[in-house]
Amino acid sequence: MQNIQTARGARSKVRHRIRLSTGDRVYLGVVYAFLILFVLIVLYPLLYVVSCSFSSPEALVSGRVFFLPVEPGLQGYKAVFQNPQVWSGYYNSIIYTVSGTLVSTVVTMVGGYVLSRREFKMRGVLTALFTFTMFFNGGTMPTYLLIKNLHMLDTIWAIILPGAFSVWLGVIARTYIQSNIPEELYESACLDGGDYFQHFLRIVLPLSKPILAVLALNFATGHWNSYFSAMIYLSDPDKFPLQIILRNILIQNTVDFTSISSMDVTNLVEKQYLAELLKYSLIIISSIPLLIVYPFIQKYFIKGIMVGSIKG
Repeated sequence: MQNIQTARGARSKVRHRIRLSTGDRVYLGVVYAFLILFVLIVLYPLLYVVSCSFSSPEALVSGRVFFLPVEPGLQGYKAVFQNPQVWSGYYNSIIYTVSGTLVSTVVTMVGGYVLSRREFKMRGVLTALFTFTMFFNGGTMPTYLLIKNLHMLDTIWAIILPGAFSVWLGVIARTYIQSNIPEELYESACLDGGDYFQHFLRIVLPLSKPILAVLALNFATGHWNSYFSAMIYLSDPDKFPLQIILRNILIQNTVDFTSISSMDVTNLVEKQYLAELLKYSLIIISSIPLLIVYPFIQKYFIKGIMVGSIKG
């Protein structure tokens, strides 16, 4: 009896299914083909980099790697992790990224909250001043002299504090607070004897998870990939982040053709092959942490990045 009812239900679904016209089928076919092509265009470079990092140097240089690894091996990863500075670079990058993300997220969120308050009379002037800094800055030398006068050279603060507040992300945080947190909540907090700090800590922050994820991901990506500030302000190799360490490894394994006459030809070829392989291995090594973290905050990131797109 149950089988008969199942069969009848299936026939009724087929009977009520919308029949697509020939034009609709052609349209859907074109859309699916375009989407498949787009996915392949996006995925192929990623798969190519991974395949190159696991291939042999000879296969990579000879151009035999297209989709899958050729003569698979771990030569590139072994060459990278045999350097003890890589581990210290990983440790320093994690410290700089975590500390910088926390400080920058707090500072930017507080700034966005202050600029969102309508009763703050100076918010228009401050917004104009902050916006001005997006187009004009003091330059490298004045900034270096400022960091030096503040005695922050060769310290973690030279990496964290100069970019603690992001104007663009501060505007996004302000827009999110104005668009998604009703003003009535502040009024109710005032009726209960609360002030701005309690309103920010107990109401705004718990309701701002999406925008906090956006801020954290943007700051974490920036700190993890940053190398210029470390290259300018840090001189102690023990404090170098991962990006500087990997850059130095690449430079050390690059062939100096000016001294080719005094080098063994075999070592020259091996070093050139290894330098080519290291490029792809270093890309994978430096990208793994962000690839691990992103899936956990993806839903908040997508929700927060759409702030201000629809208002009503």
